[in-house]
Amino acid sequence: MAFSWKVVHGGRTPPPGEVVRPDERLSWGRTVGIGAQHVVAMFGATFVFPLIMGLDPNLAIMMSGIATILFLLITQDRVPSYLGTSASFVGGVIAIRAMSGSSNGLVTGSILVAGVVLAIIGVLINFLGVGIIHRVFPPAVTGGVVMLIGFGLAYVVADIYWPQDHWVALVTMTAVFLMTVLLRGFWARIAILIGLVFGFVLSWILDKTAGDITAFNPGAGKVDTHARVNFDSVKSADWFGLPDFTAPHFKFSAIVLVLPAVIALIAENTGHVKAVGAMTRTDLDPMIGRAIFADGVGTVVATSVGGSPTTTYAENIGVMAATRIYSTAAYYVAGIVAILFGLIPKFGALVAATPGGVLGGITVVLYGMIGLLGAKIWVENRVDFANPINLVPIGAGIILAIGPVSHQISHDFTLSGIALGTIVLLGGYHLLRWLAPPYMRDALLAGAPFDESAAGAAAGGPYRNQGGTVDDRAAPQSPRHGLDAPEPRQ
Repeated sequence: MAFSWKVVHGGRTPPPGEVVRPDERLSWGRTVGIGAQHVVAMFGATFVFPLIMGLDPNLAIMMSGIATILFLLITQDRVPSYLGTSASFVGGVIAIRAMSGSSNGLVTGSILVAGVVLAIIGVLINFLGVGIIHRVFPPAVTGGVVMLIGFGLAYVVADIYWPQDHWVALVTMTAVFLMTVLLRGFWARIAILIGLVFGFVLSWILDKTAGDITAFNPGAGKVDTHARVNFDSVKSADWFGLPDFTAPHFKFSAIVLVLPAVIALIAENTGHVKAVGAMTRTDLDPMIGRAIFADGVGTVVATSVGGSPTTTYAENIGVMAATRIYSTAAYYVAGIVAILFGLIPKFGALVAATPGGVLGGITVVLYGMIGLLGAKIWVENRVDFANPINLVPIGAGIILAIGPVSHQISHDFTLSGIALGTIVLLGGYHLLRWLAPPYMRDALLAGAPFDESAAGAAAGGPYRNQGGTVDDRAAPQSPRHGLDAPEPRQ
């Protein structure tokens, strides 16, 4: 079906209630317009996250376009999606830089390996079925990993960005708050991007009116007096040219730090495919493995030249929901436009000049939103935290990530923060599920609230009635589970 779309509605805007399916399109003029909307929708996060990770935003934009086209080809144009920069790797990248300095090659090489792992998992899912995801990464685990990835980055705001200009950070954060509720429609969707521009302009105005700031300067590595905004790199950059490519290199201790993000990417891709399937009223579950594989390939290709990791973007789902146009032709247009943007080095230098205080105000919102997506997964799947199998390892993993707590394995290998928290959460969950008595496992399978009083009696201990008093009567029996058991919910 690639490059072959049926023109519908006479090429004009579809009437109310009508849709444009993935294998259809409007006139090329309207298709280009929709593609431009997709570019704007992904633009904010796709260049903000490379900036936070210390990678080239120009190259990230360019490679996101290439990765998107690869994704469409691999999924045979059945899953309309844009692959923008993934936020899930931010914590691992910051940990790598703290461990080994500012080597972009080590960062992208580590993410490249994670992309290979993601692609392999996609192949396995394609052959073994999507059910394997729910067995290895049930909602309790997936939500926990997403939450610790977001909240595990709190120290970055507190220790790196906010101290560079705490007043600009506070004002920028407040501006984003107000924009998310006061703006309407499309503008509300890009409130983060508008907030970044606002903070950038505010910093420039303060330089002109209040003078330089005395605060921590990451460039000098110390507190000194300096301008908030430095345009020297923008002036020296060319208008047109290729971005700076970086060859990846590899180190096991760095690779381990970014592997937890793979779990989040599996969840993101699975959710994206299901959302598109629901909007288009098409069963796309058989494409989940192929979509995960395609995202892995996109990440490998992007990072092989120094670009950023990729993932399917919810922002673009919003555009499709608003327009009811699901044509993959528009995504090809978006990919081409992004590639052209990447050929303007001066734009990339301008983005890279964003002051740290502005990033502080932006990231405190972004990281919190990422963390709360994990809670959203729990709520939607009714995860029961009265059950110790869920409560104990997930709680421990999140605290290890937020710390961030470090655990030295050997002289030159330390697990810390998000990586350590993910291993404890995932390994602890499956270990407890394997060792737990039947009544705890049955509660997971039934999807019913965990009854501590019934559980105590089932274990041979005293039974507490509704009043909280002890009674030695026989405990209620756990429900039978077999072929007629309810759908597993964890």
